[in-house]
Amino acid sequence: MDLSAREFLADRARCFEAASVGEYPRQVEALASAALACLRGGGRILVFGNGGSASLAQHFAGEMVGRFLKDRRPLPALSLAAEAATLTAIANDFAYERVFSRQLEALARPGDLALGLSTSGKSPNVIAALERARQLGLKTAVLSGKGGGPAARVAEIAAIVPSDDTGFIQEAHEAALHYLCHLADAAFPEGGAK
Repeated sequence: MDLSAREFLADRARCFEAASVGEYPRQVEALASAALACLRGGGRILVFGNGGSASLAQHFAGEMVGRFLKDRRPLPALSLAAEAATLTAIANDFAYERVFSRQLEALARPGDLALGLSTSGKSPNVIAALERARQLGLKTAVLSGKGGGPAARVAEIAAIVPSDDTGFIQEAHEAALHYLCHLADAAFPEGGAK
């Protein structure tokens, strides 16, 4: 179906409007609350996903460690999808399913939040990481869509975009992550002060 840019953007606006009146906003608020509690308690957000979700994980970590809209102190967030050598070593020596869970075993500590991103909720490595995170005593959350899949049943907090459209799910995930960044800007002091 050929759409003009205007029609495409109008369609996306309708998708966001539909998502804003269901459970998704409350789920995003629960995720944001857990993330802020983690950061206030000295924990880190360890975020991971595949493909476009990996890009969102890196984008989010960059905005937390760098800045979003204001110059507040850097906040500890780490994308487990960012290290090519680590990812390929684990995939080669163990299994691709373990690329995130193995990193959690090495890097996670009590008080951290494991945040998985999966548009379908069916990514085996995201599910395995959430399961391992729970075994390690971490708080677990997932941003998903398409009904949430198995990942939503594993995570303590699941924010499930009410859509089957992969592109829109990713856009809604980015909006949720930007909401979290917005709250972090408000919650933490400006500059390098703690």
